Amino acid sequence: MKNARVTSIGALVLAVLLVAANSWAQQRPPILEQIAKTYGLDSWDKIEAIRYTWNADIPGLFKAAHAWEWEPKTGKISYEGKDKAGRPVKVSYMQSELNSQPDTVKNEVEPAFVNDNYWLLFPLHAYWDTSATVTDKGMQKLPIGAGSAELVSVKYPAEAGGYTPGDTWDLYVGKDHRVLQMVYHRGGPKKPSLVTATWAGYKKAGPLLVSTEHRGTADGKPLHIFISNVAVKLAGSDIWMDAK
Repeated sequence: MKNARVTSIGALVLAVLLVAANSWAQQRPPILEQIAKTYGLDSWDKIEAIRYTWNADIPGLFKAAHAWEWEPKTGKISYEGKDKAGRPVKVSYMQSELNSQPDTVKNEVEPAFVNDNYWLLFPLHAYWDTSATVTDKGMQKLPIGAGSAELVSVKYPAEAGGYTPGDTWDLYVGKDHRVLQMVYHRGGPKKPSLVTATWAGYKKAGPLLVSTEHRGTADGKPLHIFISNVAVKLAGSDIWMDAK
């Protein structure tokens, strides 16, 4: 009887795992992996470092330029820009040691890094962030201009930690699995709460595909975000490969 009970429990555990796996698969439509592969998922392990400058201009709301260098394998981040008071800031830190960093790094630099990095690599983050619910909503009209594209909606749980609780990123994806446009709905009270933007100016930095030009609106105000000076360094090399 004991063996039968163990076998029964084992079968139950297996059944639970299968249900969980099927549930996860249902939340991750095949197009999500296809998009991630288009942006360089299969070569991510070759990336030693990425550098880029994230530039934003939202008249009356926000204007900034953040220069970053990031080593994904080690978690080292280097930043050059300005703080909220307009004073120059230049820091380097390890994400694993964030709690020991000054408040400026914890409360301003690190949140800015997450925001800017999502603009740079969101198709990959959407694949990596398994807590998010991803839904393929089929062909839909583009939010900007004429035409249509496949709408892939990425929604983060409201109870999640980090900087994206309750946020939704609606990606309008072309037949080549490149994002054409995006609508961002913020889950929290911070502004802007609604961003609609194009994804254009595509370039290749080594094996990574990046969109460097975004135009649209943020809470109804004109928005221009562009990413410049993009380059990657591959494992085993000291040479920076500029995006072209």
